[in-house]
Amino acid sequence: MDSVVSIVLFPVALGIVMLGLGLTLTVGDFRRVLAYPKAVVACLVCQMVVLPAVCLGLVTLADLRPELAVGMMLLAASPGGSTASLYSHLFRGNVALNISLTAVNSVLAAFTLPLIVNWSIAAFMGSDTTLGLQFDKVLQVFAMVLVPIGVGMWVRGRFTAFAERMQRPVRILSVAVLVFVLTGAVLGVRDQLGPAIQAVGVTVVAFNLLSLAIGYAAPRLLRVAHRESVASSFEVGVHNATLAITLALSPSLLNNQVIGMPSVIYGSLMFLTAALFGLVAARPARTRALAAARGDAAA
Repeated sequence: MDSVVSIVLFPVALGIVMLGLGLTLTVGDFRRVLAYPKAVVACLVCQMVVLPAVCLGLVTLADLRPELAVGMMLLAASPGGSTASLYSHLFRGNVALNISLTAVNSVLAAFTLPLIVNWSIAAFMGSDTTLGLQFDKVLQVFAMVLVPIGVGMWVRGRFTAFAERMQRPVRILSVAVLVFVLTGAVLGVRDQLGPAIQAVGVTVVAFNLLSLAIGYAAPRLLRVAHRESVASSFEVGVHNATLAITLALSPSLLNNQVIGMPSVIYGSLMFLTAALFGLVAARPARTRALAAARGDAAA
């Protein structure tokens, strides 16, 4: 991986993505979670507890090599990405809830992600390894995640009209940055990508599909409405690949290409799998709409 890309461009790309998220947020978004208590509890429990447990089961079942196992756990610990709101919008989820969940998840992940990653490294690679997120690196994670969000929220609070005008361009830029990061990551590890897909590709796809399904099913079991359950499914199933790749490949953090492989593969596939899941999840809403239309016609 070219040093300029991994040292400078990946962190800058992550900063743009998190800044774009901050521009969409207000303090009220954090308060809004109180309006959907069951959906929020279901989503956060899935994100923080169920997904790492499911991922651990998949990793154990697949008997992955240690670095790939750590990479899967890093992916599982990463919060939902801003792309989740886009998919929620396309497939009639509650976008406002997505924005609030992404805000809360991103803040919580700044604390939980280093814990899960360090535990995974100790469990799969041994406690004597020098790899890990020590205190200074944990502070870097906090800064990379929370500072751009805070700046974006400050801009929105002080210059609301400007922030609202910039939301769409920055969202488009964020998607472009995500594509750029994935392209750079793929090019940087292209010699290892084929063997990595053979080794962990099925596990990544299984984890992604299970994440989406669990994110939808758990709220529904708690009798949460369809739109809020769709929002939860994308929040749980569409991870912040930019964050995971940056942590794995950055020389100042984990600096391990193999650990980054699951996130590179996941980031390349998630657009398709999330779209397919959205088409399936949107069917109940379309069915109800057709039924209502027939009823109006009959009347």
